[in-house]
Amino acid sequence: MIAFRGFDTVSGEVLKVAALVERVGWLTVLVETMAGGVVGGHWSRAELAVLASGVSRAGERLPSNAWMAMRTLGWTAVVPAGLYVPDRVRRVAEEQAGRVLRSAEWRAALVDAVLETWPAAGDPMKRSVEEWAALRAACPQGAAVPASVFRSRTRQVLRFLAVHRHLPADLCELEAAPGGGRQVALAAADKQLATLARCEDDPARYAVLTVRLPVRPDPRTRGDWHPVRIRIRLPPTIDAAAALHAPTLRPLGGRLRLDVAHTTAVPKTRRDGHTRAVAFDYGLNTLLTGGTLTLTGGTQPTVLTDGQPAFLRTNGALAKADRLRVHAEHLWTKAAHLELLLGGQRARGLHPDPAIVTKLAGLRTEHSRVSGRRRRLNAEISKAAARFMVDHARAAQASVICLEDLRDMESRGKGRTLNTRLSSSVRGQIVADVRHQAARHGIAVVIVPARGTSRFCPRCLTAFRHHAAPDSTRPGWKWATCPHPDCGYSADRDVAAWQRIGARGLQHQHLTVLDRANGTYVIRRTVQDLDQPVQHTKPTHPDPFEAGPDERPPCAQAATQGPRPTRSTISSRTGQWSRWKASGGAAAPVTHPPPPAARPAAGTAHDEHPHTAPTARGQTRRRLPPAHPRHPAHTAAATAKPETFSPKAEHSAPVGKT
Repeated sequence: MIAFRGFDTVSGEVLKVAALVERVGWLTVLVETMAGGVVGGHWSRAELAVLASGVSRAGERLPSNAWMAMRTLGWTAVVPAGLYVPDRVRRVAEEQAGRVLRSAEWRAALVDAVLETWPAAGDPMKRSVEEWAALRAACPQGAAVPASVFRSRTRQVLRFLAVHRHLPADLCELEAAPGGGRQVALAAADKQLATLARCEDDPARYAVLTVRLPVRPDPRTRGDWHPVRIRIRLPPTIDAAAALHAPTLRPLGGRLRLDVAHTTAVPKTRRDGHTRAVAFDYGLNTLLTGGTLTLTGGTQPTVLTDGQPAFLRTNGALAKADRLRVHAEHLWTKAAHLELLLGGQRARGLHPDPAIVTKLAGLRTEHSRVSGRRRRLNAEISKAAARFMVDHARAAQASVICLEDLRDMESRGKGRTLNTRLSSSVRGQIVADVRHQAARHGIAVVIVPARGTSRFCPRCLTAFRHHAAPDSTRPGWKWATCPHPDCGYSADRDVAAWQRIGARGLQHQHLTVLDRANGTYVIRRTVQDLDQPVQHTKPTHPDPFEAGPDERPPCAQAATQGPRPTRSTISSRTGQWSRWKASGGAAAPVTHPPPPAARPAAGTAHDEHPHTAPTARGQTRRRLPPAHPRHPAHTAAATAKPETFSPKAEHSAPVGKT
């Protein structure tokens, strides 16, 4: 949320955005300075271990609140000389410092494990199976840590080794002491510093925050701190019955942003006992591909599905994100070149060129703006994906959403373009957003191991053969075909993957554990004997174009000789379907000409229409590929202007812009 104005209750002054951000900025600088002093003064491996142990050196148990634990240990914040800072502000600084130090313990344990098992010979990035086992055993809960996390820490140690010619002793030597964070966490304060309450005139939409802010950057006395009332508008996602908690203030980009935590009563999610689930597979071109699965009871539980997928395509947003990425890289390259020029001038003892300095400042400003646009666009994509999955689960009356675990997925060895697209994905943010939205409806989110989900056939668990799509409109090995003679399943590999993900989530739900670090249900290990094939059933929802011969309307009877109608012919057939339904199903003459000969079948009934993926530079086609293969004769008939009606010309016309 963003605050646009405030009211000084002492002077009666109305503070606009600039004045309000200025006062909050003074408070932020004071808090960050005191918090940074505490973190820097106790940035050592021994003191991090003491804070993480929960017991002081004297044997006293440390409180759960970070600021109380810091005062118990005697690690208090120091007020700058000559300034007056209320004790509640010091408490906020100590809370932020304690959170930073506590969060560093996990990184310190990872670095300790990497250093303890550092290979004496060979490449540490290419550890053997025994070395990987020793590394995970040396790290607390190492079995649950993704391999990509260990590799990133190994690369960090290698950079330190290349510069200093020796291995670091621990995290505190590997990394500099972090700052206190440019924010003010009011959750550590009490009512003497800040209060948050709903407005009396409109409690569902507005709330009032009263906080004491300095009136000058260097407050000298108690009178330099005035209470300021800030009226904020609550987003529609916060229910009227939700309990509001003290927010976190963050001055950013000339605006005052408030992170308001709230508590809402929601149904409790279940760890197991699910009979219906929806599963989704991530993709680069099609962001999400998923469907519904049902677990039957009995002595031999079976997973059933109709095989009908649901797709979420964000080609336009992904193409825009790719264009912004290319633009940001271009700006960064130009700024790096100018910095190199300025460095050369300084090395020769020359005064920096003012024109280059001005141009460099402009490039940095433009780069920050483009980066902000990329962050906002990724946030919108993530929220849209989360809403799509939750709405699909609610419509299917499912109690669990199964997602694949891609924490070990790294963008390496796949080419420059694909590596960049994998690195720019927002999978982690999607998981966080879907957990938040699903919790409102009592729907559990379970992370399932992804190994083998795209490799084996969901019907018979035979290894797939991956190849190009039959329509040859999508690049890469997008299609999967089962080589088993009794199966012959053929589909998009993402369509097959979500069935394996959902079946694994339902069949291994008794192995689900709660990851207390982020509150997510995770299946960390699988049993091969529990992986059973998925049985396909008929779709539960009727399709007028796929009904029986006695139940089909005239418009569907005309479509028996070809594939499903395209956009160029659907409008005329819709009118026939309405007239046939209004007449009670009476026979009606077919006026629509028969379509041309159907192309070879691309796969099963659930094969979806191909689409064009964004290229490396973010360019996308503005036209969808035609529904039928184009032939020179068809193209000539489509471009000509015949005097009489030509059925072939109508059916070969390209689809319009979307």
